[in-house]
Amino acid sequence: MTGEHRVGVLALQGDVREHVAMLTRLGAEAVQVRRPEEFATVDGLVIPGGESSVIDKLTRMFGLAGRIRQAIREGMPMFGTCAGLIMLADRLVDAIDGQQTFGGLDVTVRRNAFGRQVDSFEGPVDVPSLGREPVHAAFIRGPLVESVGADASVLASLDDGSVVAVEQGNLIGISFHPEISGEPRFHERFLQRVAERR
Repeated sequence: MTGEHRVGVLALQGDVREHVAMLTRLGAEAVQVRRPEEFATVDGLVIPGGESSVIDKLTRMFGLAGRIRQAIREGMPMFGTCAGLIMLADRLVDAIDGQQTFGGLDVTVRRNAFGRQVDSFEGPVDVPSLGREPVHAAFIRGPLVESVGADASVLASLDDGSVVAVEQGNLIGISFHPEISGEPRFHERFLQRVAERR
């Protein structure tokens, strides 16, 4: 992957630095996005973990929410981890009053499905489309995909059948944090989408 691809990491809240480091390691030019003029310069966007209700409020406050929705409709590649998956979901369970998402993924997602911070865990997850080697996944108060619509496809499930990674067109959403465990394959898949669209 060459550095000709300029991708953004939504930098209003959450584990931004880890995503920037991973994308840079993979050869992309990664920039932090806080304002519409910064978003206008990127070919793809990573929406990091954090608190989805805060990300929702801040993107509306900074004038980003509408622009991100428009970019999704126009096919910009986006990759959401944990709270980012929530933000890309069309439907939420257990949303706080008035909470909005960007949408784009034909899925229903439950916030904080794994409970509190103390219920966080790490472990291997099989992702057949990323190869035979399991992904080492870190779940930190992660959401779960409760239902998958006709337009989205499942990339990974836990042993109990719980869906933790989905894809639809140029959108990828996962429940866990590959940027924390050092797993590059989801970021590579995202950058591949960026390259294909360019």
